[in-house]
Amino acid sequence: MTEPSLQERYAADSRCFGCGPANEHGLRIASHDGGSELVAEWTPQPYHEAFDGVLNGGIVGTLLDCHSNWAAAMHLMRVRGDERPPACVTADYAIRLHWPTPTNGPVYLAAHVTEATAERATVDATLEAGGRTTATCHGTFIAVRPGHPAYGRW
Repeated sequence: MTEPSLQERYAADSRCFGCGPANEHGLRIASHDGGSELVAEWTPQPYHEAFDGVLNGGIVGTLLDCHSNWAAAMHLMRVRGDERPPACVTADYAIRLHWPTPTNGPVYLAAHVTEATAERATVDATLEAGGRTTATCHGTFIAVRPGHPAYGRW
């Protein structure tokens, strides 16, 4: 994808381990608007493995959590008519690992909002690798208000 990611556009100084462009040791997830869903492609390295050829489950969770959070934030931005996405935090999320995620090529993330209010969104997401869905996520993400430690961090 040639255009800047949502993270680069709206949170260039973010140090988030999963999606912060400013974290040189982070995963640097780069989410893009795919129309009906948010999409991303990410390539694992050997140091992301649980064992040879298989992505660590915690990394799988981080990928799905951050990408889903951005899906929620972008949805809330649109429905509220804001110019920037609100900083959102994870209220809850559940990861289901369907199959070991191979590390011999890129993984693909897709996330979409299934229900929302003006302050929160529920998101379903998938992680695909090697031609199959290896993990799914269902989570709730909340736009924070002044006084919350995450407020203004984007």
